[in-house]
Amino acid sequence: MFRSRMAVVGGAVIAAGLVLSGCSGSGGDGGSGGGKGGEGSESTAAEGAMLGQVPMAEVSEMSGAMGMWVTKKNFVKNELKKIVGYSPDGAKAQWQIPLGGETCWASPEPTKDGLIAVVFKNGKDDTPVCTEIGVVDLNKGTMRWHKQSRKDGTARMFDEVVIGGGTVAASGTGESAGWTVDGKPLWQSAYGKKCEEQGYAGSDDKLIAVRNCGELKHPRLDLQTVDSKTRAVKSSYKLPAGTQYAHVMSTDPLVVAVDNGHAQGGSGASEILSIDDSAPRGRLLGRIGTSGGKHGKYDIDCPATNVPGCSQFAVSKKSGTLFLPTNDPADGSSEAKNDIVAFSLKTGKQTGTVEGTDAGRLFPVGTDENGQVSVYQEGDDLSEKGGAVWRIDPASYKKTKVLQIPDASSKAETRFEMDRRVLFAGERLYIGADHVTEPSTVYKEKQPLAMVFGPKK
Repeated sequence: MFRSRMAVVGGAVIAAGLVLSGCSGSGGDGGSGGGKGGEGSESTAAEGAMLGQVPMAEVSEMSGAMGMWVTKKNFVKNELKKIVGYSPDGAKAQWQIPLGGETCWASPEPTKDGLIAVVFKNGKDDTPVCTEIGVVDLNKGTMRWHKQSRKDGTARMFDEVVIGGGTVAASGTGESAGWTVDGKPLWQSAYGKKCEEQGYAGSDDKLIAVRNCGELKHPRLDLQTVDSKTRAVKSSYKLPAGTQYAHVMSTDPLVVAVDNGHAQGGSGASEILSIDDSAPRGRLLGRIGTSGGKHGKYDIDCPATNVPGCSQFAVSKKSGTLFLPTNDPADGSSEAKNDIVAFSLKTGKQTGTVEGTDAGRLFPVGTDENGQVSVYQEGDDLSEKGGAVWRIDPASYKKTKVLQIPDASSKAETRFEMDRRVLFAGERLYIGADHVTEPSTVYKEKQPLAMVFGPKK
């Protein structure tokens, strides 16, 4: 089965230590009622400052640099042909790992032990394909192992990789391979099987597979919770007929964005499903259409074809709630540019609304261990206003501003809009790009690859 090349992942991905997991009613509201959050408090907001920047390497054409993570010791950024660990404020490089070639894909989140997997080019020839698999220990700043998966003496090509249940699972072009986190081979599958892997999603305790048991023009996708060592199916749910791609937003609880080819605005999602995978036959709990009715649409961002990588949403597992940002309201009923809407993962019904702000667009970037939702408010270059970070209480839906970005940083901040990752951890906001790009012909100032904001010292 032919797979399109990887799409750029824009928007928000949560940091290490935060909970990103990401649902009968159709349409965005999923029911009536629910709580409503007010404007919230700004009195606790810390005055922010730019703490550090990661410089952009000089290149003549765009190159992959996907990946950005935060650990207890480091802020880690994938750069041009290397991964670099900085002090938490981004001010000083403390270690680096050379890759040899540019990055094609990297684990969105690290494991609890600080491991991530990466797919990259070998850098020794002009081939555009991605054949190298590596596992990086972010806590130690070392490459645990690196190898090629080979078949008949030829290096295999992969375009995504995750770590799930202690297994490194890579996939691409209808093929897949798996290893232990220590590098021991577990499986290899080949193109042409009856059911081919579209890809995997993983967390510390789970490995989820998306398999196509149909044909190229008539796909039939199964969402499967599998044994991470053998790939034996523990639970399987047949996705709706017409689904072309599936993007796993969360493994526990299991939430998936499906694309029937008519996803709005390039979001990669036509609807969102919440699945109970506790039994061999998976069960649909709820369905949310990405057309949000009076809210316009729910403004999540999923890659075109890859299974992991959705952003601009959050799940509070503790409260069993999915939080989605909205686009401009279709009926103009709200003065705010966008609201954030909460849904029960048990029913798929709307449970609350958090009012937006005219100061800038809001979208979730994760939740903490207490279920509190972290929300990024975009800066505005035209009004020269810096962005902010808010927290949402999932019980009352009240939002509280916790960090205000300085207005002087608004221009640099907004230049990340099209190719962006956003993390909030340790009371610091991290904004970075997934690509190293050639110098701008519009701006005089050099664009950094990443920026770190935090409370003013």
